[in-house]
Amino acid sequence: MRIGILLNETTGPDALSRLTDDLRQAVDEGFESAWLSHIFGIDALTALAVAGSQVPGIELGTAVVPTYPRHPAAMAQQARTTALAVGRGRLTLGIGLSHQIVIENMFGYDFGRPARHMKEYLSVLMPLLEGESVSYQGETVSANLGLTVPNEGKVPVLVAAMGTQMLKLAGRRTDGTVLWMTGPATIREHIAPTIAAAAAEAGRPAPRVVCALPVLVTNDVDGAREKAANVFAAYGTLPSYRAMMDREGAAGPADLAIIGSEEQVAARVREVFAAGATEFYGVVFAGGEAGARTRKLLGGLAD
Repeated sequence: MRIGILLNETTGPDALSRLTDDLRQAVDEGFESAWLSHIFGIDALTALAVAGSQVPGIELGTAVVPTYPRHPAAMAQQARTTALAVGRGRLTLGIGLSHQIVIENMFGYDFGRPARHMKEYLSVLMPLLEGESVSYQGETVSANLGLTVPNEGKVPVLVAAMGTQMLKLAGRRTDGTVLWMTGPATIREHIAPTIAAAAAEAGRPAPRVVCALPVLVTNDVDGAREKAANVFAAYGTLPSYRAMMDREGAAGPADLAIIGSEEQVAARVREVFAAGATEFYGVVFAGGEAGARTRKLLGGLAD
């Protein structure tokens, strides 16, 4: 099983040094990949360029960088620079639409045609990542340019795709999808078959399906569920995640959290892979003994 870990989002003047320490710990614990969110703290690609250049031996991924605030040429330029910093074959670029409340209310962009936006965004991003010039005129995105950043091998692109239309787009145009708040039943019945069929129809390789879920090894299951409900409450209110919870029959994020003993957590992680995920990374939501037990188990499950 290919197992990764979500890096801790850090703040303050020593944020990058602490992120580097976190990445080094992930390597020592046996994780095969480490992922960093891009929200309102440090810039994910820049941070991975800094930390990844100092810590070899682990795949790095963004999960995910929102597309709207960044022209696809700027995204490609930064991704290729980050790939150059960390070395060939290490960076996976995860991108996503984000959410209407973020894009419209906070950034002031129009979120009216998200699927068209992503289709046009990829029409510019993908050629530039491959080292090609692009001339494209779309309704939401346009570009006429090339990049001179050295092309440090392929930079795989994953789209945070969960709805049918976005899954088909991801399967046809990219390397796969990176999921959040999406359980095994939904992966088995909706995510995996939809994106795999689209990739096959386009003559592309089988897509990556990267699943991320909250996870904690603990003896206090009820306390951990309550903590998960509080920590991840906001995700239950966002339409894209709410739709996945409804498909899964989950009342809220706590129902999707993987919580229990080592044996119980390992069994549920294996269920995720059996459902069609190709990779899993854990979002460990507590420290102390429970956090240490969780990281030890996950690192031990990695191939």
